[in-house]
Amino acid sequence: MKNIGIWLDKSKALIVTITAETETLETVISNVENFHIHGGSGTRFKGGPQDVVQDSRYLEREKNQFKVYFDELALKIKEADGIIIFGPAEVKDKLKSELEASYSEINAKVKAVQVADSMTENQVKAWVRDFFK
Repeated sequence: MKNIGIWLDKSKALIVTITAETETLETVISNVENFHIHGGSGTRFKGGPQDVVQDSRYLEREKNQFKVYFDELALKIKEADGIIIFGPAEVKDKLKSELEASYSEINAKVKAVQVADSMTENQVKAWVRDFFK
């Protein structure tokens, strides 16, 4: 039996794979950029020139970067018998939604999606071990 736990946030994912005889940890770095959108007035005077911020361009680019990140994760967890997804931010919920939409076979193996704080690698391993006991 092969159980996998994924702790993830926007910058990286820690994938813990537990079988009867081994336990491995793999780190997947995401290429999702942190966008710092600057906009507004270029002057301190009221009614001065305004910078136009194209939020939709940034959001679309981020959405495409998340799609690539989640596709890579799906390839790594497709052989699992049971999957737990956990992490501190909303990225875990986005991954679950992507699995529901594009990877129904993998989505059927997801046992839970839970909130967890930032953790060390050893804490992540222990958390996954305890969940699948």
